[in-house]
Amino acid sequence: MEFKARVLEHTKGTWTIYPGLCKGCGLCMAKCPKGAISWSEVLGVYGTPAVESDDKCIACGICQMVCPDCAIYVEKKK
Repeated sequence: MEFKARVLEHTKGTWTIYPGLCKGCGLCMAKCPKGAISWSEVLGVYGTPAVESDDKCIACGICQMVCPDCAIYVEKKK
């Protein structure tokens, strides 16, 4: 299990996932307005796939707000 953060740099911002906290519930995927979140090869806390984002991410932070495990952190570029 990977407890360190995976930081993904995108055009609009930085998207960070903590696989050790992600249980793979998919709420972030369901709420993403751009469909920028998908399943990752990295496994989460229960051995289920964690998530990752792609460059369609607009750094709106909705995924961070709906994550019940605080596994996502989004920082918009200025």
